[in-house]
Amino acid sequence: MLFIMVANLSSFAQIKGDEDMARDERGKYIYYEVVNGTSAAADNLRARALEFLKLKKVSNVKSANEQITASGKFLISKTAFVLTHPSGEVLYNFYFEIKGDKYRFWLTDFSFIPYKRDRYANFVPATTKSLPLETEPGKLNAGEWKSYISVTNKQATAFAADFKEFLSSARKSKVQPKAKPAISTKSW
Repeated sequence: MLFIMVANLSSFAQIKGDEDMARDERGKYIYYEVVNGTSAAADNLRARALEFLKLKKVSNVKSANEQITASGKFLISKTAFVLTHPSGEVLYNFYFEIKGDKYRFWLTDFSFIPYKRDRYANFVPATTKSLPLETEPGKLNAGEWKSYISVTNKQATAFAADFKEFLSSARKSKVQPKAKPAISTKSW
C-alpha cells in the first residue's frame, strides 16, 4: 500500500513539473527576456547589475561597454521522504546588455555535473567534466534528466525574477552618520 502511494506521488510530481525550456538558434536551452521602458540611466542599471551579481556570488564577471557576462551555478537537490541532498549542479552563462531605455538578459549553456558522496559523507562533484542539458539521456535516466531540466527552468525563472526586481527597485545609498564632534578638555 505504501509503495503504491509513493509511486503515485512520484508520477504526479513528474507530470506537474514537466515544463520544457526554450531553445535558441544553436539548439541550446535558454532563458531569454527583454525588459522595456526602464526609467533608470544605463550607468545606473549597469552598476545595479554588477551589484546583483556580486550578491549572488557569480564568478567570472566581465564588464564591457554595454555588456556584462558572467558564469554561475544552480544546485539541484533531491528529496526522498524528509531527507534532502544535492544531486548535482547546473552550470550556466549569464549575459546582460543595455540599449536605450531597455535591457535584455539571458542564461544559456546549461551543463550538469553529478554529485556523489565522498568518504567523509559529504556530497562533492563526481567529475570535473559537465554534460550539456541538451544531450539525450539513456532510457534508465530519462525521467531523472527531465526533472533536472524542469528544476533548472524553475531556478532560472526565479533568478530572472530576482534580477528584474533588483534592477527595478530604487536602491537608496547608505546615509553616512554625522561624525561626532571631538570633546575638548582644554576649554570648559
